[in-house]
Amino acid sequence: MGSRDQRETMDDLDVLLAALPPEIVDAIHALPDRETLIEVVLDLGRRPEARYPSSEVTLLEREVVEADIAYVVDHIGSFGDDNRAGIERTLHRISAIRNRNGKVVGLTCRIGRAVYGTIEIIADFIETGKSILIMGRPGIGKTTMLREAARVLADDLGKRVVVVDTSNEIAGDGDIPHPAIGKARRMQVRTPSLQHEVMIEAVENHNPEVIVIDDLGYVQQSREEMEVLFTLLAERYERGSVMITSNLPFSKWEAIFKDPMTTAAAIDRLVHHCVILELNIPSYRMEQAKRSQA
Repeated sequence: MGSRDQRETMDDLDVLLAALPPEIVDAIHALPDRETLIEVVLDLGRRPEARYPSSEVTLLEREVVEADIAYVVDHIGSFGDDNRAGIERTLHRISAIRNRNGKVVGLTCRIGRAVYGTIEIIADFIETGKSILIMGRPGIGKTTMLREAARVLADDLGKRVVVVDTSNEIAGDGDIPHPAIGKARRMQVRTPSLQHEVMIEAVENHNPEVIVIDDLGYVQQSREEMEVLFTLLAERYERGSVMITSNLPFSKWEAIFKDPMTTAAAIDRLVHHCVILELNIPSYRMEQAKRSQA
């Protein structure tokens, strides 16, 4: 963060708009400032909205009807178990709200953006091949760093890189990953509880030199699952490296591992084998909101 070359690039907005009803697309095209648009929200029985960091704009005077929701669903295909769908090679995301019978009654269409030039503070560690654990609260750019680190490792340093994309935040929800990860390969996680299984599969089946893992501790795992997971991470010290992000400081890792002994063992292994970076910088989401209000 803080690099003079840092830049934010919006993914092709027209690709997302192609999945929205034409009347709503026309209203979006009429907006004066599309560059800072965050998402488009369609809720059955309410007027559609375009959302910015600190404001909302009503797109149509009429309410969203079932045909509007059906149009989007028909154009994006199926949703995953997490009620998310994506568009190939983008970070755009369409998330569904369902009623008690499973019918889609609301949609949040998030505009994807990739940020480049964010890894200046960890560049030296990346080049040495050390394993890295990046810790810090949500919204400070940890995932953005991992995305760019994966590209640098794969494209510039010629490493075999596999990304375990727990929430599809690194390379998007589509089957074809976002080009921001370069030649790195990406493995999606069907549900967060399967994170450890996908990590093991990545090592055993795909022979990576570097594993990139976003959102470690996103959900609790059993003691046996986490023991397998951290045995795996310890073994990476001999055969390759790993890059991990976590929203939780060490003091709260008992929430992941459920008992003090497993927590202590996990931290001991990571501290021994990793460079630990705890980022204490402002949330870029908060900064973006402040700029929009200025």
